[in-house]
Amino acid sequence: MNITRFAIDNKRITIVVLLLILVIGISTYINMPRDEDPGFTIRTAMIVTQFPGASPERVELLVTDKLEKEIQEMVEIDEIRSISKPGVSIVYVDIKETYTVMRPIWDSLRRKVDNAKQDLPSDVIGPFVNDEFGDVFGSVIALTGEGYTYFELKEIVDDVRNELLLIDEAVKVSIFGDQEERVFVEFNNAYLTELGISPGQLKNILSSRNIIFPGGEIFTSDEQIILEPSGNFESIEELKKTVIQLPGKPDLIYLGDVATIKRGYVDPADSKVTYNGKPSLVLAVSLREGGNIIQLGAEVREKIDRFQQVYPIGVDFNILYYQADFVEKKISEFANNLIQAIMIVVIVMLIFLGVRTGLVIASLVPMAIVMAIMIMGFMDIGLDQMSLAALIIALGMLVDNAIVMSESIMTQMAEGKRAIDAAIDSANELRVSLLTSSLTTAAAFLPIYLAESAVGEYTSPIFLVVTITLLSSWVLALTMIPLLCVIFLRVQKKSDNKSYNSPFYNWYRNTLSLLLRHPYLSVVSTVLIFIASLQLIPYIPSIFFPPNDKPVMFLEVKLPVGSPLEKTERVSNKIGDFIKENITAEYDENNKIVKHGVVNYATFIGAGSPRFQLPYNPEASSPEYAYSLINVTDRWKMDTDFIPALETFCWDNFPDISVTAAPLLLGPPVAAPIQIRITGKDADQVFKIVNTVKEQLGNIPGTKNIRDNWGHRTKKLLVKINQPRAHRAGLTSEDIAISLQTVLSGFTTTDYREGDDVIPVVMRSVAADRKDIGKLESHNIYVQSTGEAVPLKQVADIEVVFQPSKILRRGRLKSVTVGAHLEPGYNAIAIANEMEIWLSNAQDTWPIGYQYEQGGELESSGESSASIVEKVPIGILIILLLLVWQFDSIRRTTIVLCTVPLGLIGVLISLVVTQQPLGFMAMLGVIALSGIVINNAIVLLGVIALSGIVINNAIVLIDRIKIEEEENSHETPRAIIEAAQRRLRPILLTTATTMGGLIPLWLGGGAMFEAMAVVILFGLMFATLLTLGFVPVLYTIFFRVKFKDFTY
Repeated sequence: MNITRFAIDNKRITIVVLLLILVIGISTYINMPRDEDPGFTIRTAMIVTQFPGASPERVELLVTDKLEKEIQEMVEIDEIRSISKPGVSIVYVDIKETYTVMRPIWDSLRRKVDNAKQDLPSDVIGPFVNDEFGDVFGSVIALTGEGYTYFELKEIVDDVRNELLLIDEAVKVSIFGDQEERVFVEFNNAYLTELGISPGQLKNILSSRNIIFPGGEIFTSDEQIILEPSGNFESIEELKKTVIQLPGKPDLIYLGDVATIKRGYVDPADSKVTYNGKPSLVLAVSLREGGNIIQLGAEVREKIDRFQQVYPIGVDFNILYYQADFVEKKISEFANNLIQAIMIVVIVMLIFLGVRTGLVIASLVPMAIVMAIMIMGFMDIGLDQMSLAALIIALGMLVDNAIVMSESIMTQMAEGKRAIDAAIDSANELRVSLLTSSLTTAAAFLPIYLAESAVGEYTSPIFLVVTITLLSSWVLALTMIPLLCVIFLRVQKKSDNKSYNSPFYNWYRNTLSLLLRHPYLSVVSTVLIFIASLQLIPYIPSIFFPPNDKPVMFLEVKLPVGSPLEKTERVSNKIGDFIKENITAEYDENNKIVKHGVVNYATFIGAGSPRFQLPYNPEASSPEYAYSLINVTDRWKMDTDFIPALETFCWDNFPDISVTAAPLLLGPPVAAPIQIRITGKDADQVFKIVNTVKEQLGNIPGTKNIRDNWGHRTKKLLVKINQPRAHRAGLTSEDIAISLQTVLSGFTTTDYREGDDVIPVVMRSVAADRKDIGKLESHNIYVQSTGEAVPLKQVADIEVVFQPSKILRRGRLKSVTVGAHLEPGYNAIAIANEMEIWLSNAQDTWPIGYQYEQGGELESSGESSASIVEKVPIGILIILLLLVWQFDSIRRTTIVLCTVPLGLIGVLISLVVTQQPLGFMAMLGVIALSGIVINNAIVLLGVIALSGIVINNAIVLIDRIKIEEEENSHETPRAIIEAAQRRLRPILLTTATTMGGLIPLWLGGGAMFEAMAVVILFGLMFATLLTLGFVPVLYTIFFRVKFKDFTY
């Protein structure tokens, strides 16, 4: 069936179908899922095991290594990373990116961990497997309450959480900064010794007193009666009334007489949150899969407004991060770009083709977008950064099909054909070439879709949406455009060559003739220009993903490992004071900005914040760590004012801490731009190599803040038990260790139940004993056999020794990462390449088994690019097959492919001039540019190669060549000139409209799209100018056409 003839003959049906597409597309757009990022699979699990009181070496040996040995048997494992810190083991398991169904893998991982658990020490807590790394909390709300206790705030937060969970779009609401409750039984060790009671005896008394144990059942002839003995604690007062019998005496006393019993929270706290320096609790709301972030945001804001009215004055709900606003802004910017692109297309068409033609061609742009959105809805593709990027990329190419089709129809109408015949004949002749052009462009994006990497999965919607949009454009170019041309266009018949005798066409023919008379010189000149442009690469910045353009930044602070949470909190508070006094935004009485600065901020002490955006990886719980999320008034003053001020303050006042202040990331998270990992079996030997690496990095200009990720060695007190003395005193090593742990860290004895809450009861000594290191040697240890107490100094010696603050491993080898940040204006990739030369030479002097890997931006961009490059041959093969199918010629296919590098000339020049980075978005621009250049070459070569496009009134080009041969004996040269000038206008028009449509994206598309727009815009400009001469020249060489004596 001829779809074009059907569309024209049944125009009412066609119009109705188009209206249906318009309505369904708009409806789909209104209701389709919206999110900042596309759906994404997190292939990392974290296994946390607590080993209280153990040193990093013991944690590594007794916990981490055993878990890693068991886990490494899984075939799906890509890499195992681990951190062994005092009292805790954290193992990260990365799964190969070829796997997409994760649930069976995580189940298998849990079985492996359970198998390893039987070999772990009996007193470890865990291991716990956490695979919920993929939850993104797009709405983050900080709750503060001046004058309210933590308990009162926690009750409010719990109620608010329950209300937020009622929102249909919300799948999860998490609380950050909350503390676990405890009941503390605090005793004075000296007083217990006087009474002859040991902490262990108190523990046993509490455990046996607090029971929930069935008493059995009584069966009568009529009923069954359950016996329930009392015994479990119903209140704190009841706990205080626990009866204790003094050893060797008939006297009974209450627990409250020998210990202070109080209710509180984990001490020291695991983590805390402050908002603008005030204690806070944070609620984070996660969007359901396939949900609408804008709708979720609206409902969350509505709930917050209601909460603010319901709860008393002093309780404030503050929005810290609100993803809905950013997504809505992106979609609004896209709509603006679409409108501007349509306006530019109309203006260009009005100038060159007239009002009617301009409106006909411009109508394809919104219609193709609406049709693509309709199909996206059927395929469950939502609106996010990547799908919007794809629509923007396609925006510049949509109009090509309409221009080529309408220009062909107008040309045939001008040569005397009826409008209907011109439309049908043009569609018949162009449908294959236009389909080939669309498919080759789509095939250029195919490697992104096939790439087996995180970036490949993240950007895969680009291929789908570009393909959908271009095919929608192709369908409309064969149906809607011919119909509109028949209805609206009126073209007067013109003489054959009258339109090609203008000064512009004369200049083009003369220039082309000159190039064709010297084809080899033309090709060599073009190649030299291309080679010269390659020399510009070192002068182009290289960033895989640009910084985010949101007015949000983060401050990451890492104190030396072993620092208590209280110290981290003090440092964070001082930084907060600096923010308030120096870089806080100021407003006048009309709420207008008087001074740009910080709007608000929250600091997460002891752990990372919620995963508020996909590229952010929250830090695991660590007392020496703090993360601040900071909202500012101006994105660009962030780089020039706020970040330097914060970094300078921190380095001047806290020289021993590691500080990172930066805008939010767009791509994969990178801890430092320059990272070098040294791995090996022996930590001492690894650090010898690390020191040389640090020294070399320090000698390179532009590097700063060079540190390794192990940190400084920390102190520990080694209690060396004298076994003969301990044996004579009646003590074992276990007795001493348990006694020390009970007095210093506390010991969980039993649980106190309040409703459905279970609160651990912790025994510990009073603060005066716990925090006074001078009393350690005189600490009395109770001897069960004699009932006497023995000072610790009598059975053990205490020594101060140093230990690694933490032990990091990769692939079961010890691994130290040296990181460096950069001064403004320096390039991470260039410095990494310089270090690569030094490292490859230095490795020859290292012992066997010690090696290096580069991380940072080099690894991030390298792995992602490699996964895409790996699939490039598939894309090239498909393009080759399409071109060979189109031309049925290897030589013509080769000519088309030879035009692709021409775009790089303009790309490299433009990136140097604009100083846009050569990163992932620029690479997308190059791919899109390649598709456009191939399209132009197909259109131009298709005519030159007699591909069947009608360019005269019922006369195909092959007939014209025969006429030229009979009359002038210069058939092929004349055909080349005729074809080139006949395709000149549509190629220039498509180039002009594509470039014009990208100008709004370049000037207002933000950091995400600037580089891509620059690449396509300027690359296309250079490629078009060169292609208009280069393709005819190559055709002349490949087909041995002589122009020596040719005259037009």
